Amino acid sequence: MTITVQLFASLAESAGTREVELPLEGGTTTAAGVLAAVVERFPALAGMRESVMVAVNAEYVSAGYPVRAGDEVALIPPVSGGASAAEEALGSDDDAYFVITEEPLDVGALHDLVLRPEAGAVSLFSGVVRNNNLGRQVDYLEYEAYPAMATKMMRQIAAEVRERWEVCAVAMHHRRGRLEIGEASVLIAVSSPHRGEGIAACHYAIDRLKAIVPVWKKEVWADGEHWIEGSLTPRDEALGPPEVGG
Repeated sequence: MTITVQLFASLAESAGTREVELPLEGGTTTAAGVLAAVVERFPALAGMRESVMVAVNAEYVSAGYPVRAGDEVALIPPVSGGASAAEEALGSDDDAYFVITEEPLDVGALHDLVLRPEAGAVSLFSGVVRNNNLGRQVDYLEYEAYPAMATKMMRQIAAEVRERWEVCAVAMHHRRGRLEIGEASVLIAVSSPHRGEGIAACHYAIDRLKAIVPVWKKEVWADGEHWIEGSLTPRDEALGPPEVGG
């Protein structure tokens, strides 16, 4: 009996593969056991071990979480932003609201998607690719994502937003693949009765997305490339949202 473990971004690059088949003795193991077995198979990953999260069936899990045959298992390196419930709103269950795509993002379409008759404001965030970072000229970016888990985390963020602010609808779209300078990599739209709640919710949503949504970016320069990942695992962020003051 075996399980398949998915690797992403720098983990996949260092291991030289995106999937690892592991024997599952006794029919079960733990998340920590999966990580240890993968690192033993690929010693080049040892230096990243402390910053890796394990996801089972598109959920972050603790070290002792039981892993069984048939589970979807993934090792998650720190997401590109690093680490620094109920879905009741209209559209919360619609796949159009939470999207990972290789197609260009459309600000106008996202605005119209969340617009509601009761909304007095639509707040929008658009993250775009810039041509420099830390004094180095950037040629383009490559984004990688774990779509099934990414959209699930987006829904979680939307639920957190609705618990904190009076909003009408929330939508998040993120690109993957190659992006040129000036292209939008992420869009967030929040409609709300009043602008204050919408702006605060939009700010929270992008910070939270950067902390827990499994999307990674690689900067490509004329003389090299580098995965942009946080220096710490978003463990606390993944297991619970931060408190927001009134």
